[in-house]
Amino acid sequence: MRKLLISALIVWLESTVLFAQKTDDLDLSVLIKPVSESSFMRDQRYFHWCNSIIKDEEGTYHLFYSRWPKSIGFCGWLTHSEIAHAVSKSMSGPYLYKETALKARKGAWDAVTAHNVQVRKFGNQYYMYYTSTNTGGVEIDKYKLDEIGKVGYSHKDWDLLRSHQRAGVAVSSSLNGPWIRSEKPLLEPEGPIKNVAVNPSVCQGKEGRFYLIIKGDDKLAAKRRLIQAVGSSSDPDGGFVLEDKPAFADIPTEDVCVWFDENRERFYAIFHAHGGDFIGLITSEDGINWHKAKNYLVCKKEIPLEDGTVMQVDNMERPYVYIEEGEVKMISFAVKKGNDSFIVFFPQQ
Repeated sequence: MRKLLISALIVWLESTVLFAQKTDDLDLSVLIKPVSESSFMRDQRYFHWCNSIIKDEEGTYHLFYSRWPKSIGFCGWLTHSEIAHAVSKSMSGPYLYKETALKARKGAWDAVTAHNVQVRKFGNQYYMYYTSTNTGGVEIDKYKLDEIGKVGYSHKDWDLLRSHQRAGVAVSSSLNGPWIRSEKPLLEPEGPIKNVAVNPSVCQGKEGRFYLIIKGDDKLAAKRRLIQAVGSSSDPDGGFVLEDKPAFADIPTEDVCVWFDENRERFYAIFHAHGGDFIGLITSEDGINWHKAKNYLVCKKEIPLEDGTVMQVDNMERPYVYIEEGEVKMISFAVKKGNDSFIVFFPQQ
């Protein structure tokens, strides 16, 4: 009888631990605490956008982000963006610009711009996922490219550049490069998306398979409507096959950052609500089928400051979750306010 009781207790404890691991109880809202404007990553000459943070073996933090000249205007993200590299001894900065890691590559699929950066380490290699575009063989010189960037969405050639946007990957054994780029895009629009394949985010699941969330135009919509697609592969640098259905058909998501939570044994993705005023959190047990997380609302699109005020902004997008030893340590965002855009860090306090 004693042995039976002990065996039952062991089974109960194991099931309790397993349940706790798989419980959807992650609450990222606790990280959104007042910050100082002095910690923002900003520059008088450049718009800053799209951020990704990773720490090397020596303890240095590396920030990869998109930037383009303010002289072009904010719409220059499609025409003039490059991926910059900055470093810091602290997770939340200040970060010091070191170099431009990736630029447009003339004559290739990524001939115009480098944007939407996320950097991951799988095995002994670093993978830089990004978005670029090209002119589809149409001759566009520097002056015309400047014009498109300055005019923006209403320019007659804007859709030409937009329609050739694809995601790609560059690989390196060091965060300092050199970065070896793929000779073709990571994948073409397929499954539920058409026209474009942008904003890639990749993570590795428990069983070693790689999962991708990527954005494109809804194949079934008569008017242009952006949705997320999800796919998987046995390799981090290619072979992704998208599911036929959208990743989250009823959730207005954009700019997803996806990861696998080892403690909870489930996937999470943080996003900014397209057309909404909040940052949200979704979850999945298999990396394919997604739904709202228990703590769905992460924060509003505003910045609480240490002086007790709240900064109202025009845009707060491109959320990135920095994870260390299996736990979320910081959330960072790209923010636009007036004629400035910068990166904001909300570290664990």
